[in-house]
Amino acid sequence: MEFNVTLLGQAITFAILVWFTMKFVWPPLTNMMEERAERIADGLAAAERGKQDLEAAEKRVADELRQAKQQATELILAAEKRANQIVEEAKDAARTEGAKLVTEAKSQIDQEVLRAKEALREQVAGLAVAGAEKILRKEIDAAKHADLLASIKAEF
Repeated sequence: MEFNVTLLGQAITFAILVWFTMKFVWPPLTNMMEERAERIADGLAAAERGKQDLEAAEKRVADELRQAKQQATELILAAEKRANQIVEEAKDAARTEGAKLVTEAKSQIDQEVLRAKEALREQVAGLAVAGAEKILRKEIDAAKHADLLASIKAEF
C-alpha cells in the first residue's frame, strides 16, 4: 500500500504544484510574454514606420536635388544670357564709339584739307603776284614772257 499512498501523495503534490503554478507563476509569465510580444510588435511597427519615413525622406531628397539641379541650370542659362547681353552692349558701344572716332577723324581730315587748300591758294596768289610783278618789270616781249612763264612753272 505504500506504493499507492506514495503515488497518491505525489499526485496531490503535483496537483498543488500545478494549481500554484497556474495561480501565481503562470499569469506573470503570460503577462511578461504578452508585454514582450507587444514591444516586439511596436518595434516592428516602428521599424516599418522608419522604413517608410526613410523612403519618403529619400524621395524628398531626390526631389530637392532635382529642383536644385534645375535651379542651377536656370541660373547658368540666365548668367549666359546676361553675359551675351553684356557682350552685345559692349559691341554696340564699341561700334558707336568707332563711328564717332571715324566722324571726328573725317572732320579733322576735312579741316586739314581746307587749311592745305588755303595755304596753297596763298602760295599761288603770292607766286602769281610775283610773276606778274616780274612780267611788268620787263619789257613786254612774247619770247621773254614765255620764258618767264616756263621758269615760274618750273618752280612748282
